[in-house]
Amino acid sequence: MNAAELFVRALENEGVTHVFGVPGEENLDLLKALGASKIRFVVTRHEQAAGFMAATVGRLTGKAGVCLSTLGPGATNFTTAAAYGQLGGMPMLMITGQKPIRKSKQGRFQIIDTIEIMRPLTKYARQVMSGSAVAATVREAFRVAEEERPGAVHIELPEDVAADEASGEPFPSTRVRRPDADEKALATAVGMIEAAKSPLILIGAGANRKLTSKMLREFVDKTGIPFFNTQQGKGVVDERHPLFMGTAALSDNDYLHCAIARADLIINVGHDVVEKPPFLMRPGGTKVIHVNFTSAKVDEIYFPQLEVVGDIANAVWRLKERVRPQASWDFSYFMKIKAQLDAHVVADAADARFPIIPQRIVADVRAAVPEDGIVALDNGMYKLWFARNYRAYAPNTLLLDNALASMGAGLPSAIAAKIVSPGRKVVAICGDGGFMMNSQEMETAVRLGLDLVVIVLNDGGFGMIKWKQQSMGHPDFGLDFGNPDFVKYAEAYGAKGHRVSAAAEFAPMLAAALAGKGVHLIEVPVDYSENVRVFTKELKEKTCLL
Repeated sequence: MNAAELFVRALENEGVTHVFGVPGEENLDLLKALGASKIRFVVTRHEQAAGFMAATVGRLTGKAGVCLSTLGPGATNFTTAAAYGQLGGMPMLMITGQKPIRKSKQGRFQIIDTIEIMRPLTKYARQVMSGSAVAATVREAFRVAEEERPGAVHIELPEDVAADEASGEPFPSTRVRRPDADEKALATAVGMIEAAKSPLILIGAGANRKLTSKMLREFVDKTGIPFFNTQQGKGVVDERHPLFMGTAALSDNDYLHCAIARADLIINVGHDVVEKPPFLMRPGGTKVIHVNFTSAKVDEIYFPQLEVVGDIANAVWRLKERVRPQASWDFSYFMKIKAQLDAHVVADAADARFPIIPQRIVADVRAAVPEDGIVALDNGMYKLWFARNYRAYAPNTLLLDNALASMGAGLPSAIAAKIVSPGRKVVAICGDGGFMMNSQEMETAVRLGLDLVVIVLNDGGFGMIKWKQQSMGHPDFGLDFGNPDFVKYAEAYGAKGHRVSAAAEFAPMLAAALAGKGVHLIEVPVDYSENVRVFTKELKEKTCLL
């Protein structure tokens, strides 16, 4: 057995089912070992897409997804995906090749210090120096990737080391129980909650990583305390719940922030300051209890007065068992804001304008996608609309990135979601800019025989930056581009292409694509003039109810 074969056995021992990537000469021993393994190797068309897929596997399963590249340019193509997984709290392992480290006849050809490049982007970056180190290195990488806070790790396997003779067995894949929260901290939290007049619950990304949904639902039901969420906390508790206030898609000045400003205590479950802030703390303002796996990262807009640090689900359960609903609690104002925001969200859902406005697109997608269906968003202006208007019914059914917020992730994430959950409906929603950054993965989806729907929102430019440019009063400049014929483009890959030509066509076209087999691409012309009307003018001019 050589080191590459032991490496693959170690991956099998960790429960790895898929490796995504683009191999090179330096990976051939590892590739041969994968070929003899039960692990499925998925060839992608770009290393960045492979990294996005691995990160999404980690996000959906809690177990590190794995991707593979060669040295040099293959490794550097992983860097965006590394940051995506690291900032987003998604466990992933990147494996890169390297020239022989003991003797090489190619000088410095393609050689860069990949370990030093990866070190600031990951939790762990190591080169395997000998076959005897393989088992321990792989086990440690998975442990670090998956423990809180999850993230990206990297192993470099040089060509000569991969060919080394290796003996031994993979290390046991153990799971360490996360520590429970401190008793005194919990008691203090109970006292603060019961003493509050109008508490609110905030659900963040950390609550979406582990199975906290049941505990949070029971806590909300017992206490009757209304809740809202961050973009990456969507769906942890079913957003059809009568106490759901909405999603903090913006940091300030939305209708939801009228309720936040009136709250005297926010129970902040799983928020991570890496994510764009859902509200801005101010000295002397609303008190915050930080409930998370790790302690708070304090900055000028987030400085909680109490921290309950430990396993989130356990902490929420213990709070639920102890907190007694108080007759003095007053949520009447929150319910007025909820009614106002709910009416605002559905106000234009049936608008017949064409190109289609975002509110209509969100409503039609929500109506078509089943309760357990997964919508994977790329990054663009539509992400704000989906965060505010789309109701998620279960955890990780609306996959969006509000940490790195990288364009190009939508299609690869949808492919990974379909691989992880082949029985569920999966839709990728991309802007024309983000889609073209990794559109080559259409071939991957077709080759894998996936049933997948890809919606491309076409506005011929970088819509979110256009909105910002216009809001700042700058001239329209530098943000327009041309596009291919997306229907023919899809067909060139062997997918089915569709184009919407009227608002009323979109819903039935999407329903038919979801019911069909194979990969479907639907081009939807989008009218982003609503960005200015709603986000710039309407929210700026709104006044909070008295």
